[in-house]
Amino acid sequence: MRAHVLNTGRTFGVTFDHGEDFFDALSTFCRDQGVRQGYIPSFIGAFAEAEIVGACEKLEDPDAPVWAKTYVTNVEAFGAGTIAHDPETGGILPHIHVSAGLKAQSADGRTSHLLSAKVQFLSELFIVEVTSPAMTRPRNPEMYDVPLLTFGAPE
Repeated sequence: MRAHVLNTGRTFGVTFDHGEDFFDALSTFCRDQGVRQGYIPSFIGAFAEAEIVGACEKLEDPDAPVWAKTYVTNVEAFGAGTIAHDPETGGILPHIHVSAGLKAQSADGRTSHLLSAKVQFLSELFIVEVTSPAMTRPRNPEMYDVPLLTFGAPE
């Protein structure tokens, strides 16, 4: 286990508009507001289309992370995540999970890691800036090269 006290800064209410790419809008918001890292305690919204982690085939190694993606359309979504700083690019490395109900299929649900999404109507987010420690997401080669959130890494 790793833990660290987080010192928070500003808290924002943010809406993304119809047709926007979710991750592009998040990156633009962070750049425009000077947010390098933080967390999204929750968000709600709809996606016209999205890609989430998922596989339909038998997994060769059930202990390994799943890198495959599944495509969904017209979903209502509830999610949360973290925003780490990318020291190499100066940008952000978000890690977002969603539960998404397929509107045309009796709101049948999918829950997983969000890879991409196009906003349908709007998305409403709360974003809390973390001022310290530095939050980064280096890849761990001993754990399938999964990027893991770390606290106090070099800025």
